[in-house]
Amino acid sequence: MAAAVAALALAPAFAQSVPSPELEAAVQAVQRADRADADQYAPEPLAAARQALAQAQSTRNKKEALDFALRAAADADLARARSEEAVATAEVGQRRAEIADLQRQLGEGGR
Repeated sequence: MAAAVAALALAPAFAQSVPSPELEAAVQAVQRADRADADQYAPEPLAAARQALAQAQSTRNKKEALDFALRAAADADLARARSEEAVATAEVGQRRAEIADLQRQLGEGGR
């Protein structure tokens, strides 16, 4: 009997500790942003994503947890996209500089 009462008492805590698909998606989105170096190129949305994720993980209210998880995923996706854009822009700039250097070398050789 005592075991049954203990099991019933722990059931809400266990249910809360099982992550929702939205929470898992938010965790994965933050991890993707980390891998994209968002801390360097998009620190503000990444910080917002981490904060929302922490709130989603700590709240006991399922509706709030869902809202925070969705916000965390959106902010993390934004951070990843901004980071990827910054990297691509830097690569384009580097390629343009290389092209200009090659054109300059060709121009000097033709004179």
